[in-house]
Amino acid sequence: MSERKVLNKYYPPDFDPSKIPRVRQAKNRQFTVRLMAPFNMKCKTCGEYIYKGKKFNARKEDVENENYLGIRIYRFYIKCTRCLSEISFKTDPQSTDYVVEAGATRNFMALKLAEEQAVREMEAEKEEERTNPMKLLENRTKASRGEIEMVETLEELKELNKRKVVVNFDDMLHGYEDERQSIAASIAAAELEDEKLIKFVSFFNCCAGMLADDGGSSSDEDKRPKKQAKTVAIKATDLLAAPLSTAATKNKKLNPLVKLKTSLVKPSSSASTSNAVTPPGSSCSTSASPDAPTSKPSLGGLSLLGSYSDSSSHSDSDN
Repeated sequence: MSERKVLNKYYPPDFDPSKIPRVRQAKNRQFTVRLMAPFNMKCKTCGEYIYKGKKFNARKEDVENENYLGIRIYRFYIKCTRCLSEISFKTDPQSTDYVVEAGATRNFMALKLAEEQAVREMEAEKEEERTNPMKLLENRTKASRGEIEMVETLEELKELNKRKVVVNFDDMLHGYEDERQSIAASIAAAELEDEKLIKFVSFFNCCAGMLADDGGSSSDEDKRPKKQAKTVAIKATDLLAAPLSTAATKNKKLNPLVKLKTSLVKPSSSASTSNAVTPPGSSCSTSASPDAPTSKPSLGGLSLLGSYSDSSSHSDSDN
């Protein structure tokens, strides 16, 4: 079975197209074409409604002695789907539409008829202006007055729009956010400046305190040796109340009225025992009073001498 839609035909080797006889065809012959109804229509014979877009097998021919700016005009013949009556319509290149000729009427033509009526009225006005100059002047004055009124209305609308300010909340929120960030940045900068100032003041106070401590310590060091010299100084008469070794090691001010323990006295040295032990009835024991530390050193030495003589007498009496 051969291909149904082949493009290349077989031509025998001895094919000669000049030998094919030419058939004379009619000048306005018809062609069968497949088309769709270009508009809604109603059949005049049976009243059948044919909607726009319904497909038909139509006959097509050229309209004789009619064209529009060199554009051909075609005529189509279709048959009603119910009574098979013939309906004809043709193209209208001037309005880029179709026109019904016979067999049916076009439905929903109100808009098209209104447009055609408006075109006819405009053409009639132009023709009147062309023939009547007073009408032309009147139309111009009307047009100028209308333009002035339109300008005034536009100015009023602009003023109303200026009065009615449209608030854009997004822009307003963005503005508030930017302002808040700027305020936060300024506060942070002020806090940094305050911290720097506090650090500077504290550093200055520390430096001043250190300088004052250095000055006070130097003055105290100058005065301290003098006080120590006063307190550490040992009088010559105080050496009679204690041994030299103890006075030299302890470096304390010795009170001549203090009674030393016998355990600190060496038994071999009679002089030390005699100096360390004092009888209870001696003048040193009887003269102990709150005013004793303020007594003169010469009196203390004499009292020591008295106690020494009493101890020697007591020892002789015991023997």
